[in-house]
Amino acid sequence: MTQELAARRSLLRRLYDWCIDAAHKPHAVWIMGAVSFAESSFFPVPPDIMLVPLALARPEKAFRLALWCTLTSVAGGLVGYAIGALLYDSLGQWLMSLYGYTDKVEAFRAAYAEWGAWIILLKGLTPIPYKIVTITSGFAGYNFWMFVGLSFIARGIRFYLLAFLLNRYGPQARAIIEERLGFWVSLAAIVLVAGIVAALYLF
Repeated sequence: MTQELAARRSLLRRLYDWCIDAAHKPHAVWIMGAVSFAESSFFPVPPDIMLVPLALARPEKAFRLALWCTLTSVAGGLVGYAIGALLYDSLGQWLMSLYGYTDKVEAFRAAYAEWGAWIILLKGLTPIPYKIVTITSGFAGYNFWMFVGLSFIARGIRFYLLAFLLNRYGPQARAIIEERLGFWVSLAAIVLVAGIVAALYLF
């Protein structure tokens, strides 16, 4: 093992250990909520990076953490919706360009006329960046209350399913993850990138 690789693994271990230790402190939940809120409107990193280690450390609180992730994600989605509805020509367009999605927004808006509910539900459950859904929902003028309700359903299913697995298999999952931490972090990064690529090419 090279010195650089060892240093990288050491950093991953310190970050992971920090999240595990922070699970017993009130501020960790607020940080997770902030990440969940931001991810729905502008931030590229999903809240799973904190939800997973926090739930592994406190599996009995997994469902409470999922609830907090759901509430903050939907709240952030309201900001994304407002960006699309009110600020698309400035902030919204700039955010979409970061993902190379600008040229597909019009097609996305047209699809809302027929498939709006399915778009919000399916994309809210996948690794596709949710901010793409929230911003274009506002830009497309999709019914606000339908958007809120569908967001609760999509994000709730995603986070509660993860919470169920971590609550039920927490000790086993923790042992597996800690044994090959670098592999699982790399896999999570691949899934995140795959979500962004899917947003570009699979719509």
